[in-house]
Amino acid sequence: MQHTFEDFKFNKQLLNAIAEAGYSTPTEIQKKAITPILAGQDIMGIAQTGTGKTAAFVLPLLMNLKYAQGNDARALILSPTRELAMQIEEDIQQFSTYLDLRTVVLYGGLGPKTQIENLEKGVDIIVATPGRFLDLYLEGHINVKSLKCLVMDEADKMMDMGFISKIHRILEVVPRKRQNLLFSATMSELVRKIAGDFLAFPTIIEVSEQATPAATVHQQVYFVPNLKTKLHLLQHLLKDDESFHRLIIFCKTRTIADNVFAFVERKYGKEQVRVIHANKGQNTRINSINSFKEGNVRILVATDVAARGLDVSNVSHVINFEVPIITEDYVHRIGRTGRAFNKGIAITFCNEAERYYFRKIEKLMRQSVDVEAIPADVFIEETPYLERQMIAKEIDMQKRKEDPDFKGAFHEKKFVIKQNEAKAAQRAGGYRSNKQGAKGSTKRNFRTK
Repeated sequence: MQHTFEDFKFNKQLLNAIAEAGYSTPTEIQKKAITPILAGQDIMGIAQTGTGKTAAFVLPLLMNLKYAQGNDARALILSPTRELAMQIEEDIQQFSTYLDLRTVVLYGGLGPKTQIENLEKGVDIIVATPGRFLDLYLEGHINVKSLKCLVMDEADKMMDMGFISKIHRILEVVPRKRQNLLFSATMSELVRKIAGDFLAFPTIIEVSEQATPAATVHQQVYFVPNLKTKLHLLQHLLKDDESFHRLIIFCKTRTIADNVFAFVERKYGKEQVRVIHANKGQNTRINSINSFKEGNVRILVATDVAARGLDVSNVSHVINFEVPIITEDYVHRIGRTGRAFNKGIAITFCNEAERYYFRKIEKLMRQSVDVEAIPADVFIEETPYLERQMIAKEIDMQKRKEDPDFKGAFHEKKFVIKQNEAKAAQRAGGYRSNKQGAKGSTKRNFRTK
């Protein structure tokens, strides 16, 4: 088994770039994947995020391509999100410092003019999201005849995001004779299906049990009754700015992300925090991520749009302000910390309705998470009526999923009574106004009612 990058017989240019990037020891997936990729084998890699899998396919790819050649791409790397596409392209630039390979990154959310111009200058590697790649291919800006290698990264996320038809369309147009590399953190049924269409007799590389978080991440969970108490607990934790020196707070929805951002901004000032989600413009998202990477911003609030492919070193903590409904997303979220042999801490805030999803997460990971008590000086708010009703409704729905005969503890009787009272009042109001009106119009009003 290889213990240094020299053992892979990389050329001097590549070894110098690896050393300058600060890498000395290959990670588990790099040890297992680089040699078969260099040999031209098809690979199916099951590896959780934060294990160094980008370098596991980028390094042998650069070694195989070596230098610029012709005008058309010889390698295509598909990514589910623009953030991950940009991250992969950044890694390629870093490792190809002393190679004259040309890389173009393609993604939606902004006009294609610059991307088309970059393609026309000549390209060796295309990193792209499936939609933008297909658009530019169908418009005649991309020639795929020279493609020798196709990489699909985060295949599970691609399937979750509904890219399966686009992937099939891409597989129809690229040359049959090519090397295929597929990487995924989990093996869902859809990933198995696409792997069957995509790979013939692949070398299967699994660096840990499926959906197992990196061993360097210490996980904790707090059972917190409601939103306001979650905010109090967050404020309590953030007081320790020495430990919590760089953290990402994950939320399920844009609304909650914006609320958490507003709360943190009010407490710590706008220079300390940024928020990214699908409603934010592309440039805003890029600038926020860069500020966070460069250490200018301590806290990043994000929805799952940023959970994958956001490679920032020394993230001390990930806080799941809400438990994700898609259990695999938990692994991707907490994989933002504890990267490249560093230690990290992942903390989850879980209300009564979220326990159901958290149990599923523990089952998926085949491990239980340490439960922490809410500190004594955190004020525990009483759960407001509407939030209480929403939690009760959610728990009923979960119980019905488990047992279709379950009748439900949550009753909407009060709502129905209130609704009926409102209707009765409306009718009474209508009757009174009719009586006050002209006598001759009474019959007509009763008829229209």
